[in-house]
Amino acid sequence: MIDLKELRTAPEVVIEAMVRRGDDKAEHLVHATLQADEERRRLIGEVELRKAERNAASKAIGAAKGRGEDSDAEILEMQKVSSSIKVLDADLARVEAEIRDCLLQIPNVPDERVPPGEEGDGQVLIEWGTPRVDEVPPHWELGESYGYSETTGSQYPGGPPPALDLKRGAQIAGTGFPLLVGGGARLSRALVQFMLDLHVREHGYLEVAPPFLMNRESMTGTGHIPKFEDDAYRTEPDDLFLVPTAEVPLTNLHRGEIIDCADLPLAYVAHSPCFRREAGAAGRDTRGLLRVHQFDKVELVRLCQPEDSVDGLELLTRHAERVLELLELPYRRVLLPIGDLGFANAITYDLEIWAPGVGSWLEVSSCSSYTDYQARRSSIRYRPSPGDSPQFLHTLNGSALALARLIVVLLETGYREGLGITFPEVLHPYLGFERLTSIS
Repeated sequence: MIDLKELRTAPEVVIEAMVRRGDDKAEHLVHATLQADEERRRLIGEVELRKAERNAASKAIGAAKGRGEDSDAEILEMQKVSSSIKVLDADLARVEAEIRDCLLQIPNVPDERVPPGEEGDGQVLIEWGTPRVDEVPPHWELGESYGYSETTGSQYPGGPPPALDLKRGAQIAGTGFPLLVGGGARLSRALVQFMLDLHVREHGYLEVAPPFLMNRESMTGTGHIPKFEDDAYRTEPDDLFLVPTAEVPLTNLHRGEIIDCADLPLAYVAHSPCFRREAGAAGRDTRGLLRVHQFDKVELVRLCQPEDSVDGLELLTRHAERVLELLELPYRRVLLPIGDLGFANAITYDLEIWAPGVGSWLEVSSCSSYTDYQARRSSIRYRPSPGDSPQFLHTLNGSALALARLIVVLLETGYREGLGITFPEVLHPYLGFERLTSIS
């Protein structure tokens, strides 16, 4: 969340940032927060005054008893004061909850480098490789027509298994829950293993195998709720959420902690399934693997000092780009405009890869800085030097990479008529084969 002290000092900055994001409740929400803050400070003053009165009454009672005098009146007065303190404390707790509720609804203030514009207006900063431009079948056709048949073991009914079986996936769980079989399942596993190995061995991340159910505090800490609670899958009666991204558990590893400056930066990588209800929102194309409710992803998270945040985001983004370069997939880095910026994000680079079969650029990674927004919500601090007051650190994260669309592009880019679907050489040791072949 944003700093309440900064909100008091310059509310117009926050209002202007929210208006640029398209928030029509900006002024009302900021003013409601400041009004509640004024009430909070008034109540704190009253509580302190009443406590001073109670302390004075307690001393008067002690003095009266020391003189052997009757102290009933003083005792009655102290009881009245104590009762009023309880009422004020209850009011104070209510107002503090109101302030927190308001702050949780205020988005992060965008970085000054974020340009104006809406979705689709992003600035292309880097282009790598040459996109394929010839006509290619879409991945849903390729995935159902090509596969890999093991030399031993069980086969699919009627012959070799397809890499992608959308019909049976929908039969099991509904649309948006794809089923990868045989070579498709092997491809998914190979990509996860390849990316984890790369980030651990070459990029220096610590691998984590996190829980896949998140509590409310963890989801709140990263900014996923209350704003996006309707997009999450929630369990009853536990009030736990299926992980929307490994960003949530990795960021919350140190919730409520004070980290030694010498231990920063911290860099974590994890693989997890990701569950999101919002797939296919606003009538977007939902065919095949383009927009799904469940997909696998390898996530990078870095915790750093504020002065290292800018360089840290560049480094993290390069680590994600390195995956694409090793997979020989043309990509571009896009700086998102403010109208397409996430609620908790200060700045975001999207990495997009070209899908020739569907004729569009697909996002496979978002690399973002959250400044101290998530750290403030999660109370993750560091001590700059021994004896210094704790300060909020900065959090960064990025997909490296998301598998569903990555598989889309690998199928469509690797397709050659009459030869099947060939995969990049770097994956061959993980796959155990080089290509998918026709199963018809």
